[in-house]
Order: sequence, then C-alpha cells, then structure tokens
Amino acid sequence: MPQTPKPVKKEAAFFDLDNTLLRGSSSFLFGKAAFERKILGRRDISRFAWQQFRFIWRGESAKMMASIEEKALGLVVGHNASELAQMVIDVYPEFIAPKLWPETVRIAQDHIAKGREVWILTASPNEMAEHIAHQLGLTGGLGTLVARDENGILTGELTGRPLHGKRKLSAMKKLAKERSLSLKRSFAYSDSANDLPMLTHVGHPVVVNPDKILYRYAKAAGWKILDFKKREIKKRNKAAKKASE
Repeated sequence: MPQTPKPVKKEAAFFDLDNTLLRGSSSFLFGKAAFERKILGRRDISRFAWQQFRFIWRGESAKMMASIEEKALGLVVGHNASELAQMVIDVYPEFIAPKLWPETVRIAQDHIAKGREVWILTASPNEMAEHIAHQLGLTGGLGTLVARDENGILTGELTGRPLHGKRKLSAMKKLAKERSLSLKRSFAYSDSANDLPMLTHVGHPVVVNPDKILYRYAKAAGWKILDFKKREIKKRNKAAKKASE
C-alpha cells in the first residue's frame, strides 16, 4: 500500500520590530505620545530621546533596552489591559506609522503576496506587535506580555521574560511547530546581533541597518545586508501628506 506523502511545510518570514521595521524604538515613540498626553514629564522624555538617539546610531544593548522597556512599562501601571490596547491603536497613526521603514514594509508585504506567513517578533508589548501586524496586513505579531491582576489591571510587571534574544528563537520554533512552518526555507530580518539566535536558524537570514557586531557577522557569513536611509521615510511621508491634501 503506497504511503501518503507528508504535507509540504509552509514558508514564513520573521521580522524584528525596532530598527528593522521601525526606525528607532517603539517604546520611545509610545513614550513620546505619553508626553504629549501629559502622562510623562519633560525630564522623562529627555531621557527617552537620548536613549532613542543612541539606539538608532549605536544599536541596542541589554542595559539600554531594560531602561527603555522599564520606563515604557511604568506608563501603563494601573491601566486596564483594554486601555493599553486602545493606547496602541491611538498612537499608531501619528507616532508609529510615519517611522516605519518603507522598504522593510514592502518586503514584508511581498512575502505575504507570495503566500508566506509573516510574523513580527519583538520585545515591545504584545499589543504593539499585534496591532502593527494587523495594520500592515501581516499574519501576526508576538511581543512581551505585560502582567495584569484578576481585574485586568496592568501591574507594570512582565509575564515571563521579554521576547528578546534566545526567547525570540523559542517563539519562532513554537510557531513553526504549531503552524507547520519550514525554518530551513524561511526568512528572518533584524538589525541587532542580539537576534543572531533567530537569524542563524532560518535558511534566509537578512540584516537591516545592522549594528557593528551583526554587520561583521553577516559580512563573514555572506548574508544579505540592507541599508536604508532616513530620507526614504521622509519621501514616503511627504508623498502621503501631499496625497491627503
């Protein structure tokens, strides 16, 4: 009796968020929105701005990420979980969308057009990952889970650890198992050497505006390196503004 052939596994593409799909830190942009809504003080936003500058030009570090994420988590303490989701929805058009790298978004959406699943994997709150993925027409997003009490009020603590480094790899492997994805035929995109665990476990790793360590690694490994410029964001935003007038 002939054996039933195994179903062919699907392909996917996994995208880091900060400095890969988005120029800078999503937590900073969330903080900027909080400042305009008078949730944050001027001193707080100044610290956020300095960290944003360093994040863009030097790349992320564990200490810097911890500081940015801790401050961002502090913004949501005492809010209902549904309020966090709504805050993300509210800040997206003005603060997040204008900072998305046009070329990375195009690449992500091209993967969708070719029938691949596309996932955002980020240390930013899960609500941010899910909403950006939804807005871009991607398959989904996974991020860090913020703890809530029995009444759905956010505590400012995390459920588990941030989705960062090796934990992104674990999340990617879990998705592959649950959704029958072939990592050998899949793609991964990131700017940071912290995402080497994710990048080295797919067949097609791509680095986007890489930090120095990742650039050297990618160069030696013969990986594709993408270098995008701020002017591309300005050009897209200028065209969008003109179209809306």
